[in-house]
Amino acid sequence: MSGAFTTAELIFHSTVNNLRASHSNAVLALVINILRTLVIFGSFYLMFTIIPGMRRAAAIRGDFVLYLMAGVMLFMAHIRAVSSIMGAGNPLGGMMLHAPMNTIISIAAAGLSALYIQVLSISVILFVYHALVNPIVIEDPVGAFGMLLIAWGTGCAFGLLLLALRPWLPTLTGILVTFHRRANMIFSGKMVLGNSLSGYMLPLFDWNPLFHAIDQCRGFVFRNYFPQNSSWEYAVWVGVGLVMLGLMGEFFTRRRVSISWFARR
Repeated sequence: MSGAFTTAELIFHSTVNNLRASHSNAVLALVINILRTLVIFGSFYLMFTIIPGMRRAAAIRGDFVLYLMAGVMLFMAHIRAVSSIMGAGNPLGGMMLHAPMNTIISIAAAGLSALYIQVLSISVILFVYHALVNPIVIEDPVGAFGMLLIAWGTGCAFGLLLLALRPWLPTLTGILVTFHRRANMIFSGKMVLGNSLSGYMLPLFDWNPLFHAIDQCRGFVFRNYFPQNSSWEYAVWVGVGLVMLGLMGEFFTRRRVSISWFARR
């Protein structure tokens, strides 16, 4: 019991340290992270608004901001989780030399800090929009939040796999991260509805667990949308498989990694 409380306390302090990394002031650090999210969300909103026909092609009977948030925010939670987990838990880092700190604590803190920022950003955007622009209604908030957790969890799982691979193949890992981010810009389904995809287009999206999470999230957000071409269970099982592979790879790498590997680079 004492060890569990010690681990939880270390995860909490490490999470706070990650959140405050951008500024010495805790409040300003949170504001900077929220503004960064708002800028990205605003750029997507402008893209949907300015490009002719794009908003009409992605039309759904409901609030357009909710439609956009169900795609963009889950996409950002996934991408941010991948980057945070991949950059955490370096077994050769200076913090790892101080017991009882270990890589699992660092990985958990990185994932929780990414989730905290995304939940806080979504809450701020929804509150401001609801209070100042247009009242919103979410059909099933619990289910929608569950899809956000699935998108975040699959990102953590993939980031864990990259974390285990990075000491062995750092150049390839960087290429994989870039490819993953660019592929999800198109094939995450944040700009299209799963039900609107034709038979020859669906296989381009169906492999991606993030597509399933986003499409199912829109089913929980809107009363009149019923996803037919996606399954949240698929995303969960893909995440579980990646976590198992990532944990085995991280354990194998942690026992063999040497600082001399990086001295020659």
